[in-house]
Amino acid sequence: MTELSLEVKDLKSYYFLPTGTVIKAVDGVTFEIAEAGALGIIGESGSGKSTVAWSIMRFMPFPGKTVGGQVLFEGQNILELDSEGMRKIRWKKIAMVTQSAMSAFDPLMKMGDQILEAILLQEGVPESQALEQAQKTFEEVGLDPSRFKSYPHEMSGGMKQRAMIAMALACRPAVIIADEPTTALDVIVQAQILKLLQELKNRTKSLSILFISHDLSIVAALCDKILVMYAGKMMELAETRSLVTNPLHPYTSELVNSCPRIEKREMSFESIPGNPPDMTDLPAGCPFHPRCKYAIKICRERNPEWLEVRRGHFVACHLVERARE
Repeated sequence: MTELSLEVKDLKSYYFLPTGTVIKAVDGVTFEIAEAGALGIIGESGSGKSTVAWSIMRFMPFPGKTVGGQVLFEGQNILELDSEGMRKIRWKKIAMVTQSAMSAFDPLMKMGDQILEAILLQEGVPESQALEQAQKTFEEVGLDPSRFKSYPHEMSGGMKQRAMIAMALACRPAVIIADEPTTALDVIVQAQILKLLQELKNRTKSLSILFISHDLSIVAALCDKILVMYAGKMMELAETRSLVTNPLHPYTSELVNSCPRIEKREMSFESIPGNPPDMTDLPAGCPFHPRCKYAIKICRERNPEWLEVRRGHFVACHLVERARE
């Protein structure tokens, strides 16, 4: 039996606007990450990917609130922990690499000192030991030791992203949540960051990764499983190869078709027609039906059930339901 590192069950996180409107940013999301495994969450902007990460870390911004579900880690639901209990989890057990390393660091502190501070706060070790650990982590992510005393403005975007990963790794956590870690980086630096994460995963045999992105090709290169989200709901979940080669949900199929392929040099780019839904006014039925070329009457009337079509391959689609009848 595979050992689980993190398990999320029926997670619900909503934003309660002053007008009385409720935005269901994450509405019933369930997944698990095996020890040393990597799960990717993909979807367009507004699909709820980042809200999943914030919910796990208990970083939900106002007026957001996690209203239901469980996040199980080491046998406990961390959503029930008090602030002190959660403080012991963050960075030491579950760490996060945020979207923008450009604004994640204190501009008045040297990079090395910020990583050192995280270790001192969580590990409670002597400063000399913390300094040695911080410098070692700095080098593990491919940064020159001389950069340990640099200020954030003295480093490039790629260097800052590596430093952000170093901070996440500093206390040797069991799980790293990487929320769009390659956003705003050029393709060369993106490839370097992905290679770094893969090397760290291979080197640290027990490290689990939750990788969030809107780019299916990036997620497929790193993760062994992929969850597709749309309008706060789960559309499809499967092992990477199965999902990419045989997508069952029309939305997943559109995402796959929108990825350029090196073997098809003359292939034209295919975009998904329409726009993501207004989360304050979601359509009835399946939220994707206004953009789905296969939509039928029932798609406009009710949400599809979450079905396991093949072992480990789940989908929420009325067309798949009907095909099985």
